[in-house]
Amino acid sequence: MNLKPRQIELLKSMANAGVTSPVTRQDIVDACDDSGAYACPPSWLTQDSTRKVGRGLYDCPELAQFSANGDSADSAPAPTQEENVVQTGPVGAVEQSVPAINTASLVMGMTGGERDSLVPPKFNGYVTWGHFSNVVKIVKSRRFYPIFITGLSGNGKTLMVEQVCAKLKRECYRVNITAQTDEDDLLGGFRLINGNTVWQDGPVVSAMKSGGVLLLDEVDLASRNIMCLQPVLEGKGVFLKKIGQWVTPAEGFQVFATANTKGKGSDDGRFVGTGVMNEAFLDRFPITMEQPYATKATEKKILVKAGCDDADYADNLTKWAEIIRKTFAEGGIDEVVSTRRLVNIVEAFNIFGDKRTALDMCMSRFDELTKKSLIDLYEKVDADMPVEGDTDTASHADGNKCPF
Repeated sequence: MNLKPRQIELLKSMANAGVTSPVTRQDIVDACDDSGAYACPPSWLTQDSTRKVGRGLYDCPELAQFSANGDSADSAPAPTQEENVVQTGPVGAVEQSVPAINTASLVMGMTGGERDSLVPPKFNGYVTWGHFSNVVKIVKSRRFYPIFITGLSGNGKTLMVEQVCAKLKRECYRVNITAQTDEDDLLGGFRLINGNTVWQDGPVVSAMKSGGVLLLDEVDLASRNIMCLQPVLEGKGVFLKKIGQWVTPAEGFQVFATANTKGKGSDDGRFVGTGVMNEAFLDRFPITMEQPYATKATEKKILVKAGCDDADYADNLTKWAEIIRKTFAEGGIDEVVSTRRLVNIVEAFNIFGDKRTALDMCMSRFDELTKKSLIDLYEKVDADMPVEGDTDTASHADGNKCPF
């Protein structure tokens, strides 16, 4: 068929996202959002009966030409790097230049062509919501614009950034920050490799050189050593004083920081180890994205994609969590059930085939009084909850789910 400009833009967007034929309706929706070519899935693709090859699946052979031509700007080869090697031996050893070893790749046992593994894999169970579209716009713009993302534990802050990188085929350098994280861990340092003292770039410098996305996870656990990133957060580059090298960030370099607090510490003690962060550091982030827990409707979609094939069960779990969170916000309870915890319950139910067993195991992280109160509350929400001690409702022999 003779492709029109809007059709070409849509096809390019899908090809750049790694989509191949047949395409799903969600693939088309995502491409419409990314390209701006269509406000909704176009009829030429979704309403042509000859293209439909399954439920929500459409044949799109035109994609092949764009995938083969490599129209994606992100497919360009990453810039090469060099590292300094100081040979161990007599005083006055000569510095030599050796091929770069990507820090993140080295940690994962990968080099060279395997660098593509730094692009996070797409998680089929992911549901886009909240700030996802805003993060897509920021990463897609390839402009340097550091973002601080804050919210309670288990609501998908880190996963959101990773899935944006997966969608846009961008390398993601995730660094889990602790109180022990220092300049050597972040920017790089000398390592002993094969008898040689080798300078090795840290994940921050590697992300800068490759134009990747740097994800500073749990940044509010950091000590004052995190201040070594001040020039990085200004987008001006950083001077590696140990080797006398100035590193300027490549186009596309971006920084995200996730935290359970806003850098002011945790007064209620829920997030032990977090502290008051330097205001000059926090001020380097132009905006802060506050991420609450997802709405009941969105969480229900998440649970269904996580393997909960019973709509009533998913509805009861999200309704239960909503009540708990409201009570927590009003100070009536000291614990909260996260989205991650709901997914854990669904997964446990899929394994054990019994609601009570799944709930009991996943609630055991709380003290006995809290655990009992939360399970009692669920019993009031779900009339089909098995009676305690009744194991006849589940078949443990073959792992089948209990009847409802």
